[in-house]
Amino acid sequence: MAKRILVVEDNDLNRKLFCDVLKSQGFAVEPVADGLDALDRARDFVPNLVIMDIQLPNVSGLDLIEAAKKDPILRTIPVLAVTAYAGKGDEERIREAGAEGYLAKPVSIGPFMQAVKALI
Repeated sequence: MAKRILVVEDNDLNRKLFCDVLKSQGFAVEPVADGLDALDRARDFVPNLVIMDIQLPNVSGLDLIEAAKKDPILRTIPVLAVTAYAGKGDEERIREAGAEGYLAKPVSIGPFMQAVKALI
């Protein structure tokens, strides 16, 4: 059975790229454009990994990670944060929120797939 990955990314091109790459590697993928839908979709889809953009409209990816880590159903699902926030202290804050992985945008396919495979 294919491992399931929830991709939370508001940028259409990035979301499509992540989903296409993951599907080509045999993963079942559920794309989410709006962070407000992310936790409900995660509960329904029950992914093996969540790829989370941090800069989302309406809600911060950091807040979503923190909420997921407090949720009894979602807390054990690893989160790979993918963000344009790559300043000093950002990775630390993102990991403190509960993300198990961190990648700065722009993302190269090789490191992206290495990070995904390391968390699944």
